[in-house]
Amino acid sequence: MLQFTVNEKLCTRCGLCAADCPARIITQEGKALPSIRPDQEAECLQCQHCLAICPTAAISILGRNPDNSLPLSADSFPRLDSMSRFIRGRRSIRKYKDENVDPALIRQLLATLANVPTGVNRRALTFTVIDDKAVMHRLRENVLAALATAIKAGRIPERLKYLQNAPPAYYERKEDILFRGAPHALVVSAPPDAPCPAEDVVLALAYFDLLAQSARLGTVWWGMLKMVLETLPDLKALIGLPPRQRYYYGMLFGIPAIHYPRTVQRDDAAVVKRVSL
Repeated sequence: MLQFTVNEKLCTRCGLCAADCPARIITQEGKALPSIRPDQEAECLQCQHCLAICPTAAISILGRNPDNSLPLSADSFPRLDSMSRFIRGRRSIRKYKDENVDPALIRQLLATLANVPTGVNRRALTFTVIDDKAVMHRLRENVLAALATAIKAGRIPERLKYLQNAPPAYYERKEDILFRGAPHALVVSAPPDAPCPAEDVVLALAYFDLLAQSARLGTVWWGMLKMVLETLPDLKALIGLPPRQRYYYGMLFGIPAIHYPRTVQRDDAAVVKRVSL
């Protein structure tokens, strides 16, 4: 049940909810209140556009009270110059302080992350978080031990020589090239029957990347995790992934141990093609 309700006293019959509904299932004509036929409820994307666009907060759907939504105005969003500086200044962090991030901040980031866009608003993503540095340490030890065993058994192909360097770097030189000494990690995964699972995963992590860095945390895309788990799929169970899970990716995060006082200069690095018909 969608629980689509309209406050008759507040509704102005402006028709915005019907015009903006992506599924085109809201109808509103003349002085009638907006409505959704029962036989069309299953077509709802549950995007809540109708709740968000109503200028008088007259619409409720899925049991949501519009008064509990955050109000928005033109000043609610960062200005272009601020975002441009933010994007230019964002760096991959590979050195972290050996301390946990405030659990309340992690919960806030993940709650916000639930609002990222997904294909057809499927929202089938799973966010697996390692929020304790002690758990991260045990995962690091398990992965590196399994990797060392696989190397001795000749299970790591020569093209993945970088992985072969990880155990000796860690055990002999105390250099953590796989986990970067990060206290935390987020792994986003999607089911294969999602409309666009690979894109959903990457998009969610990109949003988390910017969210975390706006909270003064450091992040780095965890390509090494994907490399290890695809080479040794049995290790996927360590983070709750099934052995045949295809659509997933990870990100390391924590409190940075370094600071960059300026941006880099690479605005000319993009290849821009203009379409003219």
